[in-house]
Amino acid sequence: MATNPKTPYISCLDLFKIYKAQDLEVVALRGLDLEVMPGEIIAIVGASGSGKSTFLNILAGYDKPSAGEIRVGERNLLHINTKEAEDYRLRNVGFVWQQTARNLVPYLTALENVELPMILAGFKAKYRIERSKELLDAVGLSHRLNHKPNQLSGGEQQRVAIAIALANEPELLLADEPTGELDSETANEILDILKNLRDIYHTTIIIVTHDEAVSASVDRVVVVRDGRASAEIVSLPDFRRPGDMSNRTSEFILVDSSGRLQLPREYVDNLRIKGRARLVMEEDHVVVYPESEG
Repeated sequence: MATNPKTPYISCLDLFKIYKAQDLEVVALRGLDLEVMPGEIIAIVGASGSGKSTFLNILAGYDKPSAGEIRVGERNLLHINTKEAEDYRLRNVGFVWQQTARNLVPYLTALENVELPMILAGFKAKYRIERSKELLDAVGLSHRLNHKPNQLSGGEQQRVAIAIALANEPELLLADEPTGELDSETANEILDILKNLRDIYHTTIIIVTHDEAVSASVDRVVVVRDGRASAEIVSLPDFRRPGDMSNRTSEFILVDSSGRLQLPREYVDNLRIKGRARLVMEEDHVVVYPESEG
């Protein structure tokens, strides 16, 4: 289904997810707001427990939000039923896990692994083979078509996993720590492959990671803290000399639809802000003071 390049492909508004275990409630998402444009590649970073993996599972249709709004294309994931979620995962979204073993069937070749989602979707054999070869060539594995996972390196297995995720031409590709088990050189190669595939297939890509260094490889980094999108790191236009590969970025605090923002923890600690603060509106900016000042 074609997407409007001027309309967000993913739109989240005041998204909540609450897990209940016996008499306990754990709030994983606390009013997350986020928009992602078609064909954008972003990284979501944050500490363990920040809510980033919960958000990814909701986007994949593995979990349902407790409240708020979330749309992916024309699908409303808040009200999706089980059958619709299965069809969504099969045809509209691809998923790459951190653990390469979760992505591949061990007794199938690379070619057969990529074919498998297309078999489930009912594509004909000729198309499946042509599409599988095309994708494996796109990830640099045209010479490994008939190799099984145990005959491939970790980086090669992850390349096959990316090809599998793109088999059914999804508009959205989700990657959960896709470089977490790889050395830095191989990890950079995987990120370059994802960028190239985005350019070829115009796929919207979201990467969840602990590594803020991926900012050099994506359009935008969204920092999640305590279940909310709190900051963004974006690349800035720069007129660089030929051969200068440095990358200028800037970090912005996010203000959500309710006017909420999160001050960085180091600011709160340095100013000794506890519980309350003073807010002063100046002509063109806002000043935050500790309660005892201002």
